[in-house]
Amino acid sequence: MRFLDEKLVELGAVVKTPQEAIRRAGFLLVQEGIIKEEYVLAMVDSYEKQGPYIVLAPGIAMPHARPEMGVNSPGVSLVQLATPVEFGHSSNDPVYLVVALAGSTSEEHVGILQRLSLVLGNQDKVDGLKSAVSYKEIQKIVEGLV
Repeated sequence: MRFLDEKLVELGAVVKTPQEAIRRAGFLLVQEGIIKEEYVLAMVDSYEKQGPYIVLAPGIAMPHARPEMGVNSPGVSLVQLATPVEFGHSSNDPVYLVVALAGSTSEEHVGILQRLSLVLGNQDKVDGLKSAVSYKEIQKIVEGLV
């Protein structure tokens, strides 16, 4: 599993819309062969049809789609936004961090979520992800989870 390694993290991304933020996080996974482009389209489509359910915590969106929509192998990418974006969530907007999930089975999906919860359930770690200016800072935050 590829979990927030250097090629799967983008810091200070400039986007204007939720769809653009989701595409940026997805593109990191596409570039590394973890998912197909159809998976990115499915993530955007899911957001457009189902709304901001992917904004699971204050400032954090976790776009994902069904494994059969184009997952080649499990992975997680992170896009830190330079300026937060409104996704339309009543209490968790605006979004600063977009964490795209790709699990090829539902078991992998749950495993990824468990790993992520160790980071995203810790406010100090979340604040660190929001303010990081280098991959080395991200690496320290997720150390031991890879």
